Amino acid sequence: MLSVLADRTYRHLFLAQLVALLGTGLATIALGLLAYDLSGERAGLVLGTIFTIKMVAYVGIAPIAGAFANRWPRRTMLVSLDLVRAVVALCLPFVSEVWQVYVLIFVLQSASAAFTPTFQATIPDILPEEDRYTRALSLSRLAYDLENIISPLLAAILLTFVSFNALFFGTVIGFAGSALLVVSVLLPSPKPTEPRGIYDRTTRGMRIYLATPRLRGLLSLNFAAAAAGAMVLVNTVVLVRSDLGLGDTQVVIALGVFGGGSMLAALVLPRLLDNQPDRPVMICGALVLVTALLALSLMALVYETQWIPLLAGWFIIGIGYSAILTPSGRLLKRSAHAEDRPAVYAAQFALSHVCWLVTYPLAGWLMTVSGPTVTFAVLAVLAGAGVVCGIALWPQESGGPVTHSHDDLPKDHPHVQDGQTHSHPIVIDDYHPHWPRMREVDSRIG
Repeated sequence: MLSVLADRTYRHLFLAQLVALLGTGLATIALGLLAYDLSGERAGLVLGTIFTIKMVAYVGIAPIAGAFANRWPRRTMLVSLDLVRAVVALCLPFVSEVWQVYVLIFVLQSASAAFTPTFQATIPDILPEEDRYTRALSLSRLAYDLENIISPLLAAILLTFVSFNALFFGTVIGFAGSALLVVSVLLPSPKPTEPRGIYDRTTRGMRIYLATPRLRGLLSLNFAAAAAGAMVLVNTVVLVRSDLGLGDTQVVIALGVFGGGSMLAALVLPRLLDNQPDRPVMICGALVLVTALLALSLMALVYETQWIPLLAGWFIIGIGYSAILTPSGRLLKRSAHAEDRPAVYAAQFALSHVCWLVTYPLAGWLMTVSGPTVTFAVLAVLAGAGVVCGIALWPQESGGPVTHSHDDLPKDHPHVQDGQTHSHPIVIDDYHPHWPRMREVDSRIG
């Protein structure tokens, strides 16, 4: 897996992702402390509003940013967005009103909503070989999981010497370091595209995404991952502190076990995906989530919540969660031409966060009003619905060559040089605005 780090450009981008994630992790912890400092017992409401603003920015800004990602040089765009994030983080220690936090967070997360899909769409241009790109995706998953472990530890160490406001300066350093690493390498220039109107550019990624069967299936599986992930991320503290009567250390351990399961899957997946198609691996991962949630619901009903079974469940959920999310980039890469990738990655970013926008508050509300048994069960049902829809929307043969006709194109058009009826893997574009309803010639999974 680490062999892809031999590529200097990718190595610098991976390190940029890592330091930016660490900075973001420190900001998340500092925001919780800042909210309490500004609003006391209303801190939970403030944090809830902050996370809602984050999701709204992700869902609303990402498609717009994806539409314009090919209008500017990638490196300039990424560095500029990192600097915007650094400036906002630098302002956060000096706020004195809650509304100021809301405004700054919207600007910060809007920059992130533009940065992340553009960054993700750049990697397949640097690592076009699928096996190397798969290993890069696994490293990216590991980076996210390591951040979840390292950031709280780093924050705990720093808080023994400085106030929580100093954590924001760590965030500034993270974003500035990311900008320096990005500016130190040459990135592929955006490919020239046909002139398009603003509406066409803004909606193009969504239209390609929703017209592609494998991506509709991916969205359904993302919903299953969000249902299980929300249970872990929202309710771990409630289960550990209230139901089990344990302390903060055990909360960190439980979240670390979830991250450990995710990291284990990320380490195993590159070799597995060398020999297995994406679809069965991702569907099996989703079924693992459903099974784990149902088992935990049954445990809570019969025995009440117990520490060791909870850790085992979190570890298994981590495995299933990573099995869905890690291969996602492979599906996005092969579902769009290079010039459309930023828009399609932005569509994935926005739509996946719509799933979280549903499951985050639902997981918290169910735990509050109904307890763990019902919460596990309802989220298991939702995850199961995601699996069923994923199987139905993502036909097994949707990646191979499809025989189809282009009666709308003249016989001398370059695209039909092999005949107006021909066969090739379908990618939604100007020549293929809809998925052909034709029998595929090659049933290999894409």
